[in-house]
Amino acid sequence: MKHARQEDARLLTGLGRYTADLQIPGMLHAFIIRSDQARGRIRQMDLGAVRAAPGVHMVVTAQELQAWGARELPCLVQPPGQRSVPMPVLAQGEVQFVGQPLAVVIAESAWAAQDAAELADIDIAAEAAVVSVEGALADHAAQLHAQAPGNLSLDYVSGDEAAVEAALQSAVHISRLRVDSQRLIGAPMEPRAVVAAPVPGTNRVRITTPSQGVMGMTRALALATGLPPERIEVVSQDVGGSFGLRAGPYSEHVVLALASLHLGRPVRWVGSRSEAMLSDWHGRAITLDGTLGLDAQGRILALRFDALMDLGAYNAFVSSLVGTRNLAATAGGVYRVPALALRSRLVFTNTVPTSAYRGAGRPDIAYAIEALIEHAAQEHGFDRIALRRTNFIAPQSFPYVSANGTSYDTLASERLLDRALDLIDASGFEQRRAQSLAQGRLRGLGLASYVEASGAGAVPQDVVDGSLTDDGHLEILAVTGDSGQGHATTFTALVQQELGLPAERVRYLAGSHGRRLQANGTEGSRTLYGAGSAIADLCRQLRAQAQALWLASGHSGDIQWLPWLDQLDAAQRATLRAQGRAQSGSTFPNGCHAVELDIDPQTGVTQILDYVAVDDVGRVVSPQLVHGQLQGGVVQGWGQVFGEQACYDAQGQLLTGSFMDYTMPRLGCMPALRSELVELPTALNLVGAKGAGEAGCTGSLPALYSAVRDALRPRGIGHLDMPFTPARLWAALHPEAGG
Repeated sequence: MKHARQEDARLLTGLGRYTADLQIPGMLHAFIIRSDQARGRIRQMDLGAVRAAPGVHMVVTAQELQAWGARELPCLVQPPGQRSVPMPVLAQGEVQFVGQPLAVVIAESAWAAQDAAELADIDIAAEAAVVSVEGALADHAAQLHAQAPGNLSLDYVSGDEAAVEAALQSAVHISRLRVDSQRLIGAPMEPRAVVAAPVPGTNRVRITTPSQGVMGMTRALALATGLPPERIEVVSQDVGGSFGLRAGPYSEHVVLALASLHLGRPVRWVGSRSEAMLSDWHGRAITLDGTLGLDAQGRILALRFDALMDLGAYNAFVSSLVGTRNLAATAGGVYRVPALALRSRLVFTNTVPTSAYRGAGRPDIAYAIEALIEHAAQEHGFDRIALRRTNFIAPQSFPYVSANGTSYDTLASERLLDRALDLIDASGFEQRRAQSLAQGRLRGLGLASYVEASGAGAVPQDVVDGSLTDDGHLEILAVTGDSGQGHATTFTALVQQELGLPAERVRYLAGSHGRRLQANGTEGSRTLYGAGSAIADLCRQLRAQAQALWLASGHSGDIQWLPWLDQLDAAQRATLRAQGRAQSGSTFPNGCHAVELDIDPQTGVTQILDYVAVDDVGRVVSPQLVHGQLQGGVVQGWGQVFGEQACYDAQGQLLTGSFMDYTMPRLGCMPALRSELVELPTALNLVGAKGAGEAGCTGSLPALYSAVRDALRPRGIGHLDMPFTPARLWAALHPEAGG
């Protein structure tokens, strides 16, 4: 039976290789003791009874880690001027958020470890928690870290504030809008898990864990554990989702790696869903205050954003990248903006640290831009579609350098907008709106034109190894493994397109395989053009080698791979091997999403009626997988727009710690997404791809917001912040009821 994806037969028949599936003889089990206070001093942590409990082999605290040479969890992006406060692996002296790890119990079984942990005698003197950015920046606010006065980690500026101020002075129309991209909790299907085991006969430790790239995880673990990278081997086999949450190590990775070496035995920890919601990095948590200046014809003169990002309790992994570069790179969107500035303040609070989450700042800035365009059109009487057309960057202007220095190679905004409007039948919308109004329902048409800057990469090159096996397959060894995207399917199809070798004769093997290859992970939608460009380089080398061998063996013309490949002897096959290398920076996926929905004023319930996504993600290798990526991103956007929000009480206790309290998208929340791809290959990499993993999310946030705002407009309701829960919409529609 032929499957759409190479991975499906194995995964659908229960042959997946997830971390929790790994069983090693003699394996011990870990349980994490966590803080139940958001902020406080640790007055006592008596773990004597825990250590004496049946089956316990070790209890690890900050003191043990210090003796072993461990350091803090790494903060990989540190812009100039940042007052960085990395998170300690285990708390010592104080706690800064509920769920912060205090100690790790390692025992014969998971139940024994958990039972022993209940015997801990821990006294934390609670102190007043700071749970909002506004509270953290207020005069006389409690200071969370001595090295970050005013609870401010970074005050970042991009663009020319003076030029913006001058342009606003001459503007005929000025609009201001503040939007909140609320804090979210990532929810991969596979909870976080770690199995650490000493490698027999060596001084190395093998860490099996879901990750977005084994090399990035290895480098970060070396920084946190104090071990040299050559002593660490990371294995990521099947990964049940990541969304940016699994780019780097957490406390559990560090403790288990070092404990397994000291115990000489494998140690396993599998987090519960409750632990994941309480301790996995959160996402978004960005407020953007925008100011837009227009001339009399609606041409943009200036655009400014003041952003506040809630870092949570510490600088976690790439949180600073989210609040700086990723907001600034496309702060002008798809529009011609002569004067542009963005100020972003990154602030500490007593909440779970935030880091990358699907799109990592790009959906937030796209939402803010498009919401401000919608607001300006409504406020000053412009047609919202015409206002966009007036300000699109003209095709002849490319390559276009934005006012804050981002260089776009090409965009086709008007073409994509026209196609989306045609597919959604915008010309017939007002008639459909009237029909809905006659039935007592509010219908809205939303649209959003977006651009995002995909990942630039953490290492300068992506490298893959390729060679022929004894059974006549091309085997490609690489670093970049998938977390549900279908890398093996896409990369083998890419080989077929680039080399002419049938995809079924190609094996793509990612993760650890005993070779040290330099490469990036899956972050930033860069996998196809990053690792893919290295594979394209590999294919070109192999094609030249094979063509020479083909001609030397008496053939003429272009090589015909089969059955020639099966006729080669071992010595000939051994000559067909190469190492593909490629340097690939950022690209600019872009598109236009349009959505039609209606709202029942009696209940506040929203129904999506139609959704159209027209996206330029560059060259497409596997259309079915790209459509799937886009659909997943759109549904993830639906989750933020209509339900998801992480909430804390004034004491810093998480109020949304389960799926009973935290709304997730469900089957039926979206109709079948109509997704159309406009392939405009880029010259910025060897493949011509631009990235698709985050495009759906980046386009859906502003498009869905736009539709809700349009539906509410006849009732005189302007901006509302997400999420648009039935209760929130009902209250806005019925102010007489006290909403």
